[in-house]
Formats: sequence, C-alpha cells, structure tokens
Amino acid sequence: MKIAWRDRWGGPEVMELREVETPVPTGDQVLVRVHATSVNRADLDWMLPKGGWFARLFLGLRRPRRHTLGIDVAGTVEALGPGARRFKPGDRVFGDLIRQGMAAFADYVCAPERAFQPIPDELTFEEAATLPHSACLAIMGLKPYWGQELKAGDSVMVVGASGNVGPFAVQIAKARGLRVTGVCRTQKMDFVRSLGADEVIDYTKTDYTKTGPYDRVIDVDAHRSIFGYRKALRPGGVYISMGGNAVWILSFFAAAFTLGLTRGGVHMGLMPGWRPFHPDDVAILRQLVAEGAIQPRIDRRYPLADISTALRDVHEGRNLGKIVVTVQEGDRAT
Repeated sequence: MKIAWRDRWGGPEVMELREVETPVPTGDQVLVRVHATSVNRADLDWMLPKGGWFARLFLGLRRPRRHTLGIDVAGTVEALGPGARRFKPGDRVFGDLIRQGMAAFADYVCAPERAFQPIPDELTFEEAATLPHSACLAIMGLKPYWGQELKAGDSVMVVGASGNVGPFAVQIAKARGLRVTGVCRTQKMDFVRSLGADEVIDYTKTDYTKTGPYDRVIDVDAHRSIFGYRKALRPGGVYISMGGNAVWILSFFAAAFTLGLTRGGVHMGLMPGWRPFHPDDVAILRQLVAEGAIQPRIDRRYPLADISTALRDVHEGRNLGKIVVTVQEGDRAT
C-alpha cells in the first residue's frame, strides 16, 4: 500500500509516498480502506513543531520519530482482528487518529475499533472526512466551561473563522441561536458571511481584541497575547484557546503566574478536557448533521499523490474550509 512518509524535519515538501506492507489487524483492531481524509492544522503542528528545537528534544532531535501524518479518516472496513466486534467488512466508518498513530494519509489504516464510528447516512466519504477532528473541536469549544452555559442571544467571537475548526464553530453557534462574530483576513470575509456569521472582522484592519464585549471568545489558533482579551469579554465571559504560537504560549504562562487566568469576573485559558472523537461528542455531531445545522465546506480536493500541495495550502492559510485528500478513485459519490 501507499503511505505519506517523511524522514526529516521540514515543511510540506518533505512528505513523499512510500510503498509499505498493508497492516494486518490484531486484537480488537480493524483495517479500514481509506476513501478520503482531510488536512488539519494539527498535522502541520506535528510537521513544524511550534516549540522549535525545544520541541524536537521530545519529538526527535535530528529527525522526527513520527514518520506519518493524517488525523481524519473516512472509509470502509476491510478486515477485522479476532477481538473486533463492533463492525463488519464493508461498513462505512470515520474516525480521528490523533491518538492512534496519525497515519491517515495512506491507502489503509489499522487501529482499535474504538477509534471509529459509523458514518451518518447523509454524508459522502469526503464530507465525513472533514468532521472527526475539526467539528468535534468546535462542539467542545461551545460547551459549558467555568460555570458559563451559553444560551440563545449570547455573543460569541470565533477567531480563525475561515479555516478548519472555525467554520464548524460558526455554524454550530448560529444553530444554537447565538450572535456570532467571525474573524478572518480580507479575502475570506465573504466566505465567513456565507457560514451565517452576523458580523465579520478583518484582522488585517481591525484589532479584534478591542471589539465586543462578548460572552465567549473561541480562539482556534491563537497569535495574540492572552492579556489583550480581558476587555473583549463581558463579566462572566469565557476566553478559550485551542492552542497557539510561541507569543501566545508565553503570554499564557505569564498570565497564569502573575495576574491569574480567572480574575475580574472573566475566565481565560486553554480549552479544558480535550477528548478527541469522544462518543458523546460524536452523538452531538450526528444530531447536528441530521438537522442540517452544519454542512462540511470543502474548498479543494487533491489525490494522495499531491499530499504536499494539500498540506502547503493549509500551512499558508489558503483554504476556505477544509482541504480533502481523496485516496480511492471513484468513491466521491459513494
């Protein structure tokens, strides 16, 4: 089988296709024939670790210990390990492999059956491949935190509304009756409006940390110091980040050790309790899909042979929604 592989640190250009043996499922594993996968910002985080040389002390100093990438997967069950009971060959499944080897950019993946869930009947493989990581993160970003439970009419600002997680967060928030402000660059404003955002802020022209106040701020990939967000929150407001660059990380720890992250009536910090593709979140996802509350927005499709180009599009922020990688030809309309 073919799999995207890297032997050295670097950008998307270091990925190449390699022929390897197709894995054989053991225990409760299932072998899944990949029909489609999608690119996430987290794939780039593993390719170009934000901690630089410090991160490489843990991830591989001279070369990466993890050679494969790919979190989202959608496909059909091909074979079962002797202990697998939940699926049968031919079942359509999707999953998040961030804790199961991250090797979805391949013809086949093999992982414990708990990593997968049945694909909703309403979705194609390509649509399903956009959901496991990004849509579940969006669901978690809108859950109750620190005593705050959002209700219809509350205001939410989604920073990074045009990429992978942001479009799902905007759609889910609107479906729940929230007033949504999306933040993106100039060229993506119309796309964010098309998602249903009530207001759109161009971060190249406006300091969005000085707008609001909001009941919640969801910062998908933080690039501004956490100190700037306090005045953007109402009393009792919550700021949640799903991670960020070095500037944000330093400001986060500085705030934690000086001013505190829960002070002045607001709560700020990393999203607590992250749990990838948890069955409870997948149940919510299924309901949202059935109601038509969220619709995957696929920007571009690439074959597996063009995985470097797909990764580069996300790395350079070109995508409006998701970049999908099709693996098995002819499966798009399945």
